Amino acid sequence: MSDDTIIKLLILGESGVGKSSLVRQFIENKFEDNYDVTIGMEFKTKVMKINDVNYKLALWDTAGAERFRSLTPSFYRKAMGAVLVYDITNLDSFAKLDSWMIELENYSDNPNIPTIVVGNKLDKNRVVSRNEGLKFARKNRSLFIETSAKCDQFVADVFQNIVEKIISCEQFDAKRNGNTLNIMQNDETISSSCQC
Repeated sequence: MSDDTIIKLLILGESGVGKSSLVRQFIENKFEDNYDVTIGMEFKTKVMKINDVNYKLALWDTAGAERFRSLTPSFYRKAMGAVLVYDITNLDSFAKLDSWMIELENYSDNPNIPTIVVGNKLDKNRVVSRNEGLKFARKNRSLFIETSAKCDQFVADVFQNIVEKIISCEQFDAKRNGNTLNIMQNDETISSSCQC
């Protein structure tokens, strides 16, 4: 597989929202209730086929804990998309999405990086409404979806949707040819619900 098919995706959000669980469910089709807290960052890959083309996803899962934030500036470089995760049972994790968006804007070398906002833990009782998540996503020109890593509900859709958004941009070919990526986004959203 050539280098021009590699897509670097960042997985962002507070500690405990299920970032690593989403990645593990997507990569390994596994879920563990007692998943170890990510220290620093983790890196995993998976090949995804879209329209008969293989894309190697490089998934960079960062620790959500504040004490690891100093590790992250270089982590943002050359990212082609970002997955911002919050826990629908934790209002604080949702409120802190603003600071994650600001950090992404400050450190990314792609000023119009495509993003998808993910409300995780649909298998539990929510405190953040779907409309609140959707409103935040629209305000930030992001895709939107709700998931359950535990139930494997819409997990693959997260990655399918963000990769399709990245590769549908005219600038994607320019990036693969070494030029600057400048992706303009629309207010496209994806809705979902979990029936576990």
